[in-house]
Amino acid sequence: MALSDDHKAAMADGRRESRAINTYLKALDTPRRRGPRPTPERLAALREQAESETNPLKRVELIQRAMDAEQKLAETPADMSELEKGFAQYAKAFSDRKGITYAAWRELGVPAKALKAAGITRGA
Repeated sequence: MALSDDHKAAMADGRRESRAINTYLKALDTPRRRGPRPTPERLAALREQAESETNPLKRVELIQRAMDAEQKLAETPADMSELEKGFAQYAKAFSDRKGITYAAWRELGVPAKALKAAGITRGA
């Protein structure tokens, strides 16, 4: 049996909705590292310090710190504001269709402000 164009469009919408919500939830679940994230300026300063350091032990430590900072910079965290917008766009319809309550989202760790943006309230 062939699917109608409307059915195909609805399936595509469902995949887009699921992908946006799932991506946001996975980003929420990603553990955050403590401390400030390194900046390109801090990385450059560490490299400069390492180049000018005359003590080989201190130099190797600075090189390692620079390498660690470089790796952390490469691990760019997800842009939560963009992911939250995607969640907000689709979560209300998804919740209504699947019977997912405000309390269930909150227990999963979704912030109240994200639910408010999505139009999901405590009473709904």
